[in-house]
Amino acid sequence: MSSHIVLKNHIQFHHEMVLKGSSLWQRFAVVLVLSVFALVQSEDPYRFFNWNVTYGDIYPLGVRQQGILINGQFPGPDLYSVTNDNLIINVYNNLDEPFLLSWNGMQQRRNSYEDGVYGTTCPIPPGKNFTYILQAKDQIGTFYYFPSLAFHKAAGGFGGIRILSRPRIPVPFPDPASDFTVLIGDWFKTDHKKLQAKLDRGHKLPFPDGILINGHGPNGAFFTVEQGKTYRFRISNVGLQNSLNFRIQGHKMKLVEVEGTHTVQTMYESLDVHVGQSYSVLVTMDQSAQDFYIVASTRFTDKILSTTATLHYSNSNKAVSGPIPGGPTDQIDWSLNQARSIRTNLTASGPRPNPQGSYHYGLINITRTIKLVSSADQVKGKQRYAVNSVSFIPADTPLKLADYFKIGGVFRVESISDKPTGQNMYLDTSVMGADFRAFVEIVFENHESIVQSWHIDGYAFWVVGMDGGLWTPDSRKEYNLRDAVSRSTTQVYPRSWTAIYMALDNVGMWNVRTQFWARQYLGQQFYLRVYSPVNSPRDEYPIPKNALLCGRAQGKSTRPL
Repeated sequence: MSSHIVLKNHIQFHHEMVLKGSSLWQRFAVVLVLSVFALVQSEDPYRFFNWNVTYGDIYPLGVRQQGILINGQFPGPDLYSVTNDNLIINVYNNLDEPFLLSWNGMQQRRNSYEDGVYGTTCPIPPGKNFTYILQAKDQIGTFYYFPSLAFHKAAGGFGGIRILSRPRIPVPFPDPASDFTVLIGDWFKTDHKKLQAKLDRGHKLPFPDGILINGHGPNGAFFTVEQGKTYRFRISNVGLQNSLNFRIQGHKMKLVEVEGTHTVQTMYESLDVHVGQSYSVLVTMDQSAQDFYIVASTRFTDKILSTTATLHYSNSNKAVSGPIPGGPTDQIDWSLNQARSIRTNLTASGPRPNPQGSYHYGLINITRTIKLVSSADQVKGKQRYAVNSVSFIPADTPLKLADYFKIGGVFRVESISDKPTGQNMYLDTSVMGADFRAFVEIVFENHESIVQSWHIDGYAFWVVGMDGGLWTPDSRKEYNLRDAVSRSTTQVYPRSWTAIYMALDNVGMWNVRTQFWARQYLGQQFYLRVYSPVNSPRDEYPIPKNALLCGRAQGKSTRPL
């Protein structure tokens, strides 16, 4: 029996099982899976998820708050996958307002419609559902999902993503005894709607109230291990604004993977994890049988916030003791040098069997240089943030849908310059055009006194250089053109620059944003429209048959179901 028939039978079996006693929306989700069968590769397996999004009481810092739960969990459940798996995720929105999930670091190859940000995807209305149809195409590694609309991220709704290598692809380290998701981030005690209202009135947010580890405040999270064994910790900073330093009392961490790239295996006593970033480390339980502190603390802040979790040896009879291990606080050079030490393992396989170093990015001619300068100012008496003087405002229709249906007046390509203009800040729905298969250099320049963190949806890029001061063409002499780490979120230090190389091999409408969430909400983002004139599924998938239609796209037709 062919793999095509086996897969078809598998889907039909799932279809029959779900239809028995299932709700209408569950049945609809399965019909959608059958309808996209011809679109995806027949040999790649399917994984099915039903996620129910609700409000619920949470107490992460000891006071009751309204949290966003997924299947009753805060944080949400881990999303497990293997390279090239098809993920069918039916999300039912039981909130009282529209909702979307986005997938930080998952590239949505040829399929920005499923990216889950407002520029690409219509929100799920209250009381309704939407089925995401994703594929972990040519990816491995550690990522996370999060709610992208309004200020929902301040209420939860986030969770870890892990994409495992296919069995036949070698991994450059032995299988760990177990694999832990560690979600760290700053947190407010204030309700997310009140935080959003404060931003809408044009004010800045106060300093956060604390740090969470897996949704818990101090001493709340617990990791049980066995003495002598090695474990993998997948660490993601899912917070709202602050860089955090992560460390484990008495143990060293061996870095093995960063956002889908196997790295040179370097030992660290602590790691700076900037907001939006993800790391995988191996930790060997080589200490005496007792409990140890796991610590996350803020970096580059006047007031240092910290929290702890417990690493519990299963044969321990001794609780955590001694002072909480300290970490770096405001040392920028320390962090910069650590960032430069993180490099790609050129001989290791990635999602494919060929070595990661077989793609010689440093030998490819740059076709375009894009320079992005962030800024903070007031517009009409309200706080706003911008890129190259443009503070983004959402349109009434997702940009990707307006592009597909050729709806005029929603956005203008080149409504943001690819270099700083020196203009005063102004509001616009900023979209930058770019050519499919171009190879670009992007320079992020930070003139402010805070650490910034930048993410590009749909892509991984090589972080070729970073340093203090202003970037000039002579700065290219400092670039790492051999083994720079490839990732999707990079930091830019105060009054400094960071340069990346990126191959524009993924057609679509892609969000470029700060990971400092209040700044993102108040305009520090734009969309990169990577365009191919060839209307072919080899370049970009057609609009999903189940795509929600809103704004001026309402009443349009996708494709026959």
